[in-house]
Amino acid sequence: MGPADLRGGAVGTQVAPHPISPAQERGAVRAARPYLNPYAAGVGVGLVLLLTFVVLGHGLGATGAFSTLVATGAATVAPGHAAGSLPYAAYLEHGLASPLRDWLVLEIVGVTLGAVASAVAAGRYRRVVERGPRIGAAARMRYAFAGGLIMAIGAKLARGCTSGLALSGGAVLSVGAWLFIVAAFGAGYAAAPLFRKAWT
Repeated sequence: MGPADLRGGAVGTQVAPHPISPAQERGAVRAARPYLNPYAAGVGVGLVLLLTFVVLGHGLGATGAFSTLVATGAATVAPGHAAGSLPYAAYLEHGLASPLRDWLVLEIVGVTLGAVASAVAAGRYRRVVERGPRIGAAARMRYAFAGGLIMAIGAKLARGCTSGLALSGGAVLSVGAWLFIVAAFGAGYAAAPLFRKAWT
């Protein structure tokens, strides 16, 4: 087989082209835009945090929104139990009301909608489980659920999460926030080798 054969000549074996999916043929799949520079993204988060302090009088948060939803649900199903429970009562100061009265719930709704809009605009909106080649999708989802559960318990113990305590508390030089940051990063680095196969 000569050079002409490799170029797809009339004789010999032709080189097969790369397969093209039907979606690519229709032009439905486009190249994803590159991720934002991490330093620029960090500056953006800092400016948003500063704006929340100036406009709202407090910083960002996340877990408080889910606490509000749980407390509202408990008060709806068992109002007597919720009223007598200190963890629930702290989120029911104005009685049983719509959880949308809590600004953190509105923030989480906005974050979700913004994430979807950003993914669509960048060409990254896909139904896919991000994982390494050595782990299945089901195992990756179990890891994610277990990690989220542990983080939720830790956030309640620390009285804040990585946004409400680390970002907002760290911005005002809270000692508890900086202790949380050190502990979170230390635990993350210590546990990373145990779960390496989830990503590599």
